[in-house]
Amino acid sequence: MMICGLVEGDTYTRSLEEGNKYYKELIVRNLIEVDTDYPSQLICNMHDVIRSFAQFVARDEALLVHSGETIKKKLGAQSFLRLSIETKGVECDEFEWRYLREQKSLRTLIVTGNLKLQSGDSLVTFSSLRTLHIEGVNMAALLEYVCQLKHLRYLALKRTDMCRLPENIHGMKFLQHISLEGCESLMKLPDSIIKLQGLRFLDIDDTLVNSIPRGFRALTNLRVLYGFPAYIDGDWCSLEELGSLSQLNELSLESLENVSSALLAAKARVDAKKQLTYLGLKCGGRVGDGLVQGEVSESKEEEQMIEAVFDVLCPQPCIEYISIKRYFGRRLPGWMTSTVMVPLESLKILVLEHLPCCTQLPDGLCRLPYLEWIKVMNAPVIKCIGPEFVQQYNQLHRPSSQLAATFPKLQQMHFDGMEEWGEWVWETEVKAMPLLEVLRITSCKLGRMPPGLMSHAIALKKLTIRRVRGLHSLENFVSVVELDLYDIPELAMISNIPKLQKLTIKCCPKLEMLQEMAALRRLELRVFRRENQLPVYLPTVKPSHLLLTCSLEVLTSMAEGESSSEWDKFSHIKQVEAYAEEGGDEKKWHVLYTSESSNIQTNIHQDRLVEEEE
Repeated sequence: MMICGLVEGDTYTRSLEEGNKYYKELIVRNLIEVDTDYPSQLICNMHDVIRSFAQFVARDEALLVHSGETIKKKLGAQSFLRLSIETKGVECDEFEWRYLREQKSLRTLIVTGNLKLQSGDSLVTFSSLRTLHIEGVNMAALLEYVCQLKHLRYLALKRTDMCRLPENIHGMKFLQHISLEGCESLMKLPDSIIKLQGLRFLDIDDTLVNSIPRGFRALTNLRVLYGFPAYIDGDWCSLEELGSLSQLNELSLESLENVSSALLAAKARVDAKKQLTYLGLKCGGRVGDGLVQGEVSESKEEEQMIEAVFDVLCPQPCIEYISIKRYFGRRLPGWMTSTVMVPLESLKILVLEHLPCCTQLPDGLCRLPYLEWIKVMNAPVIKCIGPEFVQQYNQLHRPSSQLAATFPKLQQMHFDGMEEWGEWVWETEVKAMPLLEVLRITSCKLGRMPPGLMSHAIALKKLTIRRVRGLHSLENFVSVVELDLYDIPELAMISNIPKLQKLTIKCCPKLEMLQEMAALRRLELRVFRRENQLPVYLPTVKPSHLLLTCSLEVLTSMAEGESSSEWDKFSHIKQVEAYAEEGGDEKKWHVLYTSESSNIQTNIHQDRLVEEEE
């Protein structure tokens, strides 16, 4: 906001990151709505009415143009200070750069999607630009002119074809934000970048940059640094350059498997960064998707070395978000164990992804008072989540008194890709997770849901279970409103979910009983194409709306109405939409039914006869 001049103040005495305060205020006032699928709260939606009003207020200064709109006509009508063009997903509707030539007063330019350049196109026209954001565009030809934008504060070139930054980038004295995320052709940073004394944000995540210029430590104003590569050159380790960057709020480190000793890792001084709220730690190289456990590291010594490296990267108590990815140690860092978990007392979000050798989850998370979101993904050798996950233990490893619930603030928990996980121990006497709202479990062989979850997760609203082998029943989730089930081959019964309003069932061939779900409004059902009848449990539930995908044989029978053998299974439902797939078209054949009129609309007979005649 301060970069664009929307907030008054001296940018050298006030933190640019104060914009977060205004962003949160917009959320509190319901002007934007956080997408709960993203724990960082960085992805938001805006209601169409609010968006239209904002465009109306800013109509004399700003223009937002989406795919399919007449871009050339709108740009020719007047001059703007702020311009956003989106042509993403429309291959035949490329935006031509020449349309912008008369917009010489631009302060902010955002282009996302397709971009068509011609000989002579350049950035020189936009000498007043403060913000340039280009995403998913082939724009390497424009890059040589970027250093002529002397007033530029914000430069984002995300997922573009650029392979280098200009060597004279140090001439852009006001530049404070550089984002190169997803530029897969970018291999190095220019040496002169260390002269950008005002730089506060640098993102080289998901690029091929595997080294940084010596002297990087001079960028002492950096607040955000993503994708910093760890590597060793002789007796020098790149992590040394981070030691003096004491103002960092967010930091992610890459390729930590390259660090050969804990002493070198300690020189990053992560434990001394008192303003750090986000820490990302990631290995690379051989630790890739699909590697067989046991083949990840070449020796036990390598496992012990990576464990030692991670042990010294312990953040300060102010840390709020930790992400650990592609870590091949057998145990998680020592500072995540129950005996020293107190330093993480401010932690709100924990993400653990791709842990091919890790044998158990941290045993002290339940002690954290502010933890809101946990995600564990691809941990293929964890077999059991034991009582230590939800129950506090004293120094003698005995259960402590359960006067207060553990995980007191936890709202979302995801367990994805824990292939060998078969047991979750949580007994009813252990109080935990009273505020849990969303639980997702996928790709495991969990045999039953723990009694403690059903007894104490009284705020649980959305439950998703997918690709789980061995689960036979789901019962007694008295607060769940939305249940999503997919590919659970042994599931036979769902019972006592009295507040359930939306139920999705796909590929659960043994399911025969649905009961005690009187509030059900919407049922989405997909049955196997080889099945020749509707499920036997349909007459026992009464949703207001049934959305069904089935075989053409079953749909043909439904189209016969009262004479159909399937009539008694769906005739009591107020509204039925049923479809059959053919030739990749999921909705080619349909049956639409309304119980009030007992009316059936279908194209299944007439259209099939026409096709047969042809």
